[in-house]
Amino acid sequence: MIADVLTDAGSRMDRAVEAAKDDFATVRTGRANPQLFQRIMVDYYGSPTPLAQLASLNNPEARTLVINPYDKSALKAIEQAIRDAPNLGANPTNDGTIVRVTMPELTEERRKEFVKLVRTKGEDAKVHVRGIRRKAKDDLDALKSDTGEDELARAEKELDALTRAHVDQIDEALKRKEAELLEV
Repeated sequence: MIADVLTDAGSRMDRAVEAAKDDFATVRTGRANPQLFQRIMVDYYGSPTPLAQLASLNNPEARTLVINPYDKSALKAIEQAIRDAPNLGANPTNDGTIVRVTMPELTEERRKEFVKLVRTKGEDAKVHVRGIRRKAKDDLDALKSDTGEDELARAEKELDALTRAHVDQIDEALKRKEAELLEV
């Protein structure tokens, strides 16, 4: 029973770390990155559709992204969705067959804003991991009558080590993203 609780907590924490890394990838740096556009939803015939399902994304240059829609009638909707995307600051151009997005150079002030945003996302991820730890601790406490106190104390130490390891992974990803953001 204790092993099941720890395994479940570990897998949920792994998913939380991966979600945090994916969330960090959506914050733009000075380069154009197709991952920035993964969460953009396009109003396609009345239903929100992820951009990646409507078009292929190519990165021919460092600050340019070319979006080639599968359905040319979606060009205007794709262009509007990119223009409306928060924290992107991109201005797409449409030549009738493709959408070309040139990312503007980030100012130092904007870079600092993005660092604050990434830190907030990192802190939210750590809070989520700690929430998973709290639930697992409650599950372990519920097993108190079935198991001995020594086993329970050992399991709690394992849970704390697991939590610490996952928080460290989030901190490491956060440091990498901050360095990437502050790189000129």
